[in-house]
Order: sequence, then C-alpha cells, then structure tokens
Amino acid sequence: MSAPAPKYRRVLLKVSGETLAGEKQFGLCADTLKILAQEIKGVVELGVELGVVVGGGNIFRGLEAGALGLDRAVADYMGMLATVINALALQNSLEREGLPTRVLSAIAMHEVAEPYIRRRALRHLEKGRVLIFAAGTGSPHFTTDTAAALRATEIGAHAILKGTKVEGIFDRDPVLDQEARMIPRLTYFEVLAKSLKVMDSTSVTMSMEQNIPIVVFKLLEKGNMLKVVLGQEVGTVVESSR
Repeated sequence: MSAPAPKYRRVLLKVSGETLAGEKQFGLCADTLKILAQEIKGVVELGVELGVVVGGGNIFRGLEAGALGLDRAVADYMGMLATVINALALQNSLEREGLPTRVLSAIAMHEVAEPYIRRRALRHLEKGRVLIFAAGTGSPHFTTDTAAALRATEIGAHAILKGTKVEGIFDRDPVLDQEARMIPRLTYFEVLAKSLKVMDSTSVTMSMEQNIPIVVFKLLEKGNMLKVVLGQEVGTVVESSR
C-alpha cells in the first residue's frame, strides 16, 4: 500500500525557544529536542521539504531586555544569537535521527553556519536537507514570527506550521479559562481584527499577501505534524476564507 500524499509538499515550521526548553523556564531540554526531531523525521520521510525557524526566548528575549537598560537594537541582536544556539542544538538532534541538515544564518558566522542565501536554500531543499534558519531576519525590530513568514515566502512554502503548546487558536486563553473554545478555521482578517496573539501582525499580513496558510497546532503531540502536512483536521487553519 502506497504512502498517503501530503497536502503541503514544502513547509516552514516555526518553533519557539520556549518550546525547546520543555518544562523548564530556561535553557534546552534534551527530551524535547529528541521528540521534535522524531516528529520532523516522520514528515521528511513522507517526501516533504521542510525548513525550520527557531526562536530564542528560552535563552534571551529582546523584547524584555528594557529592564536591563539595553538599547532595543542591541537586545534584538542578542536574541538573534540565542536563536543560533537553538538552531545548532536542533541540528544535532536531527542528525542523530539520520537526517541531513543545514543551518543557515542571517548573521554571518561561517564557523558554525552557512550564510543565508535564497538560491542555496532552495538547492538544499531539493536535495532533501532540513533547513534550520537562524538569527531571524538579521535585522533588529523584527520577530522570529516575521522571519518565519519571510523565509516561507522566499522558499515558496505551501504552508507555515506554527507549533505551540496548545491544540490551536482559542477564543480565550485556554490556560486561564477551561471553557475556552478552539476555533478550527479563521481568516487572516479575523486574526488581525481580533488581535489574536498567535503570530505578530506583520507576519500575518505577509502571509495574507502571499496567500500562505498558517496552521497552528500542538507541536509535541505524537503524529500531529504528520497529520497537518497530510491535510487532516488538526489545530487551526488561517487562510483567506473559511
């Protein structure tokens, strides 16, 4: 029996730094990295081309650096460096699972990562390598959500997969309200109008302009990522119409 055909053949996965910390408040969790690597492996083995944008909030958050008296631009560059640490950790976990990878950094650091060059990234994808995009956009004042939308646009991704700790987008905070209801489908305009904090407005607007669906789902639940790329009803899908 042949394997099912994926709905999305090239995807951009956005992973927050907080996710990589697992149950801890800070740093990296080896078990979480292993689980994530195994979930990615299942998708890649289906023939899906995959890029990952990692955040750095488990190490340093530029937006919260004002309390330290740091200039915003300086703090954002520090946050970009934190994403490189996470990218290298994820690369190591993926390669332990036997997957070929490349870390592409928006800030030049040739000893540990390749520079981000769009044409090179496309060739890597075509050769079946998992790409890990580090250092955000390379410019301050932009979040890694915006970096995810930008890279998805540049590589021609068919969808942005936003991995979270909850099942999807809710009408209220599910952590604070047990009666919160998950919304299976939303439009870009609804996300922007309701100020739903799934991704920042810049990234949502960019995805809308390029008509790239955003799928918000529980990242570390076994098999969820595979279900998403197959087009099954998992999480919340944000697109031009319901």
